[in-house]
Amino acid sequence: MSQNTRKPRGKGARGKGGANKGGQQPRGAPPAQQSTGPSAAATAEPVVLGSVVSVGELADSLQMAPVEVIKALMARGVMASINQQIDYETAEAVAEEFGFKVEQHVPEVVQDANRDLEKRKDGETDPDAINRPPVVTIMGHVDHGKTKLLDVIRKTEVAEGEAGGITQHIGAYQVEINNRKITFLDTPGHEAFTAMRARGAKVTDIAVLVVAANDGVMPQTREAINHAHAAEVPIIVAINKIDLPQANPDRVKQQLTDVGVIPEEYGGDVPVVELSAKEEYGIEDLLEMVNLVADILELKANPELNAVGVIVEAEVDRNRGPVATVLIQSGTLQQRDIVVVGATWGRIRAMHDDRGRKVRRVLPGAPVEVLGLMEAPQAGDFLQVVEDEKTARELAEERQRQRRAEAFAETRVVKLDETYSTEEDASQELRLVIKADVRGSLEAIQGSLQKLNEESDSVGIRVVHADTGAVTESDVMLAQASGAVIIGFSVRPDAAAKRAADSARVDVRYYNIIYNLVDEVRAAMSGLLEPESREVTDGYAEVRQIFRLPNREVVAGLYMLDGKGSRNSRVRVLRDGAVLHDGSVSSLKRFKDDVREVQAGYEFGMGVANFNDLQENDQIEFYHIEEVERTL
Repeated sequence: MSQNTRKPRGKGARGKGGANKGGQQPRGAPPAQQSTGPSAAATAEPVVLGSVVSVGELADSLQMAPVEVIKALMARGVMASINQQIDYETAEAVAEEFGFKVEQHVPEVVQDANRDLEKRKDGETDPDAINRPPVVTIMGHVDHGKTKLLDVIRKTEVAEGEAGGITQHIGAYQVEINNRKITFLDTPGHEAFTAMRARGAKVTDIAVLVVAANDGVMPQTREAINHAHAAEVPIIVAINKIDLPQANPDRVKQQLTDVGVIPEEYGGDVPVVELSAKEEYGIEDLLEMVNLVADILELKANPELNAVGVIVEAEVDRNRGPVATVLIQSGTLQQRDIVVVGATWGRIRAMHDDRGRKVRRVLPGAPVEVLGLMEAPQAGDFLQVVEDEKTARELAEERQRQRRAEAFAETRVVKLDETYSTEEDASQELRLVIKADVRGSLEAIQGSLQKLNEESDSVGIRVVHADTGAVTESDVMLAQASGAVIIGFSVRPDAAAKRAADSARVDVRYYNIIYNLVDEVRAAMSGLLEPESREVTDGYAEVRQIFRLPNREVVAGLYMLDGKGSRNSRVRVLRDGAVLHDGSVSSLKRFKDDVREVQAGYEFGMGVANFNDLQENDQIEFYHIEEVERTL
């Protein structure tokens, strides 16, 4: 404690929140920072803090012992050491707990850049703005003809170049129809609506939903609809493959109506175009409809400004270094421009369009591949042109510090055990992503939740997405972007989905009894749910080989994919995401030796107590139950 009490006599006593502005204290006087409550400094001028501050610096500014600040952070759920950085919002809350007034100091160059970015990234209000091309995303079920449709529009052979004819990467392409340009995003999942939107970037203006006339609405079609609705993006339905003998466009329209997409001819507001990508029929009608919807949206941008854009994808090329695909939203990007992209920066040394041709300037609404960044940015990061390298470096360093601080900050995430019913917000909404093992269970859950919805006057339930199958990474991204809780009924996530949920701090709840599910959702709506225990996943392993012993017991040779597995863990046997068995470990071995636990990256042998139906490619989930104190 002696080190803590001596430290603020120098730097700490000169903090702006200090009571002695001269920075001197009587040698025998007790240090001010030993106080655990509001000090005299709390009534002085405000404490000035940066957008990011270390715990030690915050303690110095408040003239308090670092241990008191750390305790206050722990009470807020932030585990940070004395040298770790926290964001301004967290530091402000801690300072106010001790009675201090706080002001934020942000460098002027950062203020100007952030102000310009916020003004332009969500919509163009510049009086000098002119029409820009719409950005269109092609979505739909696998093998319904998304890439083939885009292939016909572009008059290239993209589909044949993909493995199995399925899109393997994000592509951004621009075409010109009747002297009007349209930008298309061809995505393998729904990144344009989820991962990017979760970072505050709205990339897509219009979604084209491709539905095969012979298949109709399929699970991935429903998922695409839910993603588009969550992003509040207008939909145009393209009913493809109408040249097939078994095509039934009327049945498709009826199915779309059942899932909330009502065609214009049925009295709704969703345009429907019938076409055949294979026969190149109806393509012009679709493009005319895209331009019509774009005219209604009045998409505008000012090409005379410095460029602002969104990163669609990025990677590190072995030969070219960091490479990023950027969609320019406003202004004009030119070669040699100095840019800040998220937490990195660089000077544009080369640009290529979607055909691989070199370009020197890129107008709003156009995609381009850029080279020259220091590091590969993240999808959804904003690109912003700045005046000089000094400004770019300062902005990038500030954002790097901010991102590090956010890792320790108290993140606002939706948990099922939060109190939803409050007087301050009587119209709160509990959003859910529901995944179940079979369609019958899914319908029963939705019916029960609908009854709960009708019972409650203050808290509503909104099902953002509901489908059968395992919890996937796409479900986690949708829940993160929509502020939803994931409900899994007799299904589990795969390893990638579990990592994504942990990273995004998305609440995932699992049930195998529908009454428990309904009771907990009802309790959450009433603000009464107080969990006494929680389930913690330790790791995932994959069954590589099966061995049958003379005593008829079955043991498996496994590979630890993620985390760890221990002899004392509970285990679930998962097959295609469905839970086959929930039990305990009967044996755990490395070679011939019994072991207590196995770490990721190792092979091992294991038997599951009272279960002999293991098969190759089954996944084993190791978990344990952790007791949690009740909270008020």
